[in-house]
Amino acid sequence: MNQRPAKEEYAEYYDQYVRLVPEGKISDILARQLEQTSAYLSDIPEQIGNFRYAPDKWSLKEVIGHINDNERIMAYRLLRIARGDKTSLAGYDQDEFMKGVNFDGYSLADLIDDYISVRKATLTLIRGLTDEQTSRSGTANDNAISARALAYIISGHETHHINIIRERYRIN
Repeated sequence: MNQRPAKEEYAEYYDQYVRLVPEGKISDILARQLEQTSAYLSDIPEQIGNFRYAPDKWSLKEVIGHINDNERIMAYRLLRIARGDKTSLAGYDQDEFMKGVNFDGYSLADLIDDYISVRKATLTLIRGLTDEQTSRSGTANDNAISARALAYIISGHETHHINIIRERYRIN
């Protein structure tokens, strides 16, 4: 999957993520992110995992847990659409998801292990798809979206949140 999705392949909201993805083969980009992000997160001391840069913001652990949850959901959508499923797929509310889990009760190591497992599964899925499968479109959250766009959204969403960790949590 070398071709970037056209803007018509996803809702305008997702452009903030797609534009963060560099040029190249998306499976290679996702594999590089796996190496870089897991190494970056592994250097963060456990004692700052529950840090919030503002009282109403997610903790560092919650951000990592959210990255993992979001990738699971997007990869599931990618699978369904790539396989030709025309069922309209439901959206999700990230804030409601956060109410249903206590990521602060996890260790950073467990959240990083989860990230690695989720990303490896995503890579296995994407590497097994043909160009025809990745160009298939479906509906998710009442919007048309392609399987290819979902792969780019996974990558860009992670980049977005890693940038937030670096900038707002001041972890370099």
